[in-house]
Amino acid sequence: MKATTLRGCGTALVTPFLADGSLDEPALRSLVQWQLDAGVHMVVPCGSTGEAVALSAAEHRRVVEITVEEVNGRVPVIAGAGSNDTQKAIATSREMQAIGATHLLHVTPMYNKPPQRALVAHFRAIADACDLPIMLYNVPGRTAVNMEAATTLVLAADPRFVAVKEASGSLAQMTTIIRERPDGFGVFSGDDGFTLALMAHGGDGIISVVSNVVPQLMVQLCDACGRGDFAEARRLDAALAPVIDACFVESNPIPAKAMLSMMGRLQDVLRLPLVPLAGDWRPRVRAVLEQAGIALA
Repeated sequence: MKATTLRGCGTALVTPFLADGSLDEPALRSLVQWQLDAGVHMVVPCGSTGEAVALSAAEHRRVVEITVEEVNGRVPVIAGAGSNDTQKAIATSREMQAIGATHLLHVTPMYNKPPQRALVAHFRAIADACDLPIMLYNVPGRTAVNMEAATTLVLAADPRFVAVKEASGSLAQMTTIIRERPDGFGVFSGDDGFTLALMAHGGDGIISVVSNVVPQLMVQLCDACGRGDFAEARRLDAALAPVIDACFVESNPIPAKAMLSMMGRLQDVLRLPLVPLAGDWRPRVRAVLEQAGIALA
């Protein structure tokens, strides 16, 4: 049997950049510490929210190095290492292990559109080459392939795969995995708006975009669900709803970075092909933050 080691709110960290496009290392260190102070249960650098596909290999390594240093063993560090090239995914996985990540996050390969049996082969090849436990990541809206519940369950039977981040948008698919998973296999929402529903069905938490902006609220929601206080969870979910909506008015992480910039936590800089939040959205996003009682710069 697997031991359940992951639960609660994991923040899918944004990657701060300076105006010249280089990594903003002080802002990243500050962001990680702020997340830890808010009580997040895990941090996830270099995923979709971290603009990992726009980072060089050296930058990817540095982001995870800094995160590991700042965490200093206090919570799991689940490092993004996914690629649509299996050999590149293996090389990145080994690099993440060497610099101290505790887990790996591996997304289904994008663009190639592999069939289900190829997904199994891809993930098993990575597990064969690296010793870290793996969280699978299903996000068909970005990759053009849905990892079906049956495929996730085949992998879940292998103790090297310890969890899935499910961003299929299908609660039915998520609950099927929850019902049929082996003991110790975690099921996490990859969509902030599904956190309450997934945890009410017995899921384990959220890998969150929104907790970049309001970490304490998202931690409180997960904690309320974890202790079975669903009245409090519904209250927190309602409080979070406007922030969740605002975080996705444009492609993630565009709105989240705009919000964090308004809060004075980083510069509103993204890597092309992403661009800063459109001006038409800014008054609405700022108003949401003000209504949530968040101090703005």
